[in-house]
Amino acid sequence: MTITEHQIDTGAWTAERVKAVDKEYVIHSWSVQGSLDPIPVAGGSGSWFWDYDGRKYLDFQSQLVNLNLGHQHPRLVEAIRAQAEELCYIGPGFAERSRAELAEMIANLTPGDLKMSFFTTGGAAANENAVRLARHVTGRHKIVARYRSYHGATAGAMSLTGDPRRWAAEPGISGVVRMLDPYTYRCPAGHPDPCPVCSGGPHLEELLQYENPETVAAVIVEPVTGTNGLLYPPDGYLQSLREVCDRYGIILIFDEVMAGFGRTGEWFACNHWNVTPDILITAKGLNSGYVPLGAMTVNERISDWLRTNMFWGGMTYAGHPLACASGVASLRIMQDEGIVDNSRAMGERLGAGLAQLAERHPSIGDIRGRGLFYGVELVKNRATKEPLVPFNAKGPAAAPVGKLLKAAMERGVYLTANFNVLRLTPPLVINAAEIDLALGVLDEVLALADEHYQG
Repeated sequence: MTITEHQIDTGAWTAERVKAVDKEYVIHSWSVQGSLDPIPVAGGSGSWFWDYDGRKYLDFQSQLVNLNLGHQHPRLVEAIRAQAEELCYIGPGFAERSRAELAEMIANLTPGDLKMSFFTTGGAAANENAVRLARHVTGRHKIVARYRSYHGATAGAMSLTGDPRRWAAEPGISGVVRMLDPYTYRCPAGHPDPCPVCSGGPHLEELLQYENPETVAAVIVEPVTGTNGLLYPPDGYLQSLREVCDRYGIILIFDEVMAGFGRTGEWFACNHWNVTPDILITAKGLNSGYVPLGAMTVNERISDWLRTNMFWGGMTYAGHPLACASGVASLRIMQDEGIVDNSRAMGERLGAGLAQLAERHPSIGDIRGRGLFYGVELVKNRATKEPLVPFNAKGPAAAPVGKLLKAAMERGVYLTANFNVLRLTPPLVINAAEIDLALGVLDEVLALADEHYQG
């Protein structure tokens, strides 16, 4: 093969060229590469993106639930440009303005005594560092995580993850212990009264009896489960976990990578229940994903520990100036433009509209959400709660939901699902007309789910 065969084509990038080059050279996440046919995207603005033919799509997913401020927010784009002109990169061993400013802003916004932050390239890396730090602070090894969880795709974060994507990565890191989830619509304990699983603390305490609490460094949970079904805990659940962790000297880690920064109509999901973790993990909405960024924020006790003990963690791109500058701009935009208030108000509109759809579509078994973080669970029978597609459905078994998502896309609304649960997570800048448009499309495509109803 000669050098000339590797020369870069400098011709125009058409949709066809993008697709061809993508298919030949790009590896896509969680996919069999030969089965893909992705839409070439040419641009985006606000709650919309479009292809090379100019066809627009309402992004009712915020891509990977990270574009909280929507596509191409001008103030955020300008902040990245300005930082690039000032300083693109400086190593994490130096003090740098955007890094320091973002850390201070996070300390002022987060609940309780959360104080110091370590910046990473995303949620997975932040979770990895949180677990390592918890083990060093406590001198213990085990980590309690839940089954219906997703904490990232790196080796440690995937070991913490409970969903079936973990299977291909096993064996993972040692010391991870599982607990069941407060899935109130499908309670794994059968929902006795009182329910040990859905109340949290009793289930955790029983597990600790079998594992020896003196060996458990941390409990890590998503206050609101994101990827795996949009599961909201009952009132008292997080408080109960907090009490048990305090009793046994266990560090409580909240993974708010999806739920943080206004997604649930509060700055942080844990604010709904007035519970503060020892370590808070954020990413995604921290800067709307414009530059890779995540954060591990620790409380005063751990901050004090770090002042006299080694932090055994580091990354070349920890606290990258471009990322931190985008984070500073993002938080200012959220405050100046009332983004959290808009999330709450538009969430109320979305919730009311979904309740009306449930009256017309028997395939809707459950609706759960706050702010702009909603899940709609689809069933074949409301009485038996048989899911429209089974857990971990693939191929023909997953077809009913796949057909629904395709029909929505054909109508200009981008949706995704976790098996039988539709994820409705639009940008926090969305307006009432756009909410109503999405509800209208949902009304049409849910008829496809109703065809499978057997109640």
